[in-house]
Amino acid sequence: MAPSIVEKGVNKEEETAVEEEAKEGLEKEENVHAASASKEGKEVVGRETEPKTGVSFPVKLEDGKQLNAVGMRKKSVLGLGVKIYAFGVYADNDKLKEVLKSKISTAPEKPTKQMYEIAIDCDVPMTMRLVIVFSGLTMNMIKKNFDEGLGASIKKINGGQKNEELANKVMGAASDAIKLSHGSVIEITKLPGFVIQTKVKDEVISTVESELLCRAYFHMYLGENPFDKDARERFGASLLSLF
Repeated sequence: MAPSIVEKGVNKEEETAVEEEAKEGLEKEENVHAASASKEGKEVVGRETEPKTGVSFPVKLEDGKQLNAVGMRKKSVLGLGVKIYAFGVYADNDKLKEVLKSKISTAPEKPTKQMYEIAIDCDVPMTMRLVIVFSGLTMNMIKKNFDEGLGASIKKINGGQKNEELANKVMGAASDAIKLSHGSVIEITKLPGFVIQTKVKDEVISTVESELLCRAYFHMYLGENPFDKDARERFGASLLSLF
């Protein structure tokens, strides 16, 4: 059985050193991409940095989705909170605005539970971009912990009923041979028609049509018990700005 993240030991000093080195490499790579885009006359997209990890995210994806929040996922390792990945929440804000205003006539003073539920439940394109920051991560660990978290989310919004087969469809097809170094990107996208597509390092590994799966996945980040409460609050503020 593959070790989980919790079962794998970690040297804090070594992990910090690796993170700093990889972070410098990412910053250099981003500067090169920006210079190249400017030289070719392409739009230079701004970036927002997730403060706890130093990972930066483009404020707009190539398909037009806009960044609404950044956050971090961490796990407990030998009593320490280890940073696993940074994430950025993107959405088609024009369509999200239409759905929100069709269901809520007057903008509330602060984000409401209804607003979050609309974002989770609606058929509006959204993307969760995950950027790995824990250098000791393997695909086996990702799949194990991903399936556990998604399985719990499905059970919660599905009236207490489990559906492990459905949860396993998102990452189950990813090859264990895929190497996940610091900076590796995984993208989970909700496409029109409640289709959820998973990409690992730009390779599509699964495409599943399921409204329950789409809702359960984004519920992990935007529901009442999210991975990062600060990120959820920032997303709520973004929803308010759409009014």
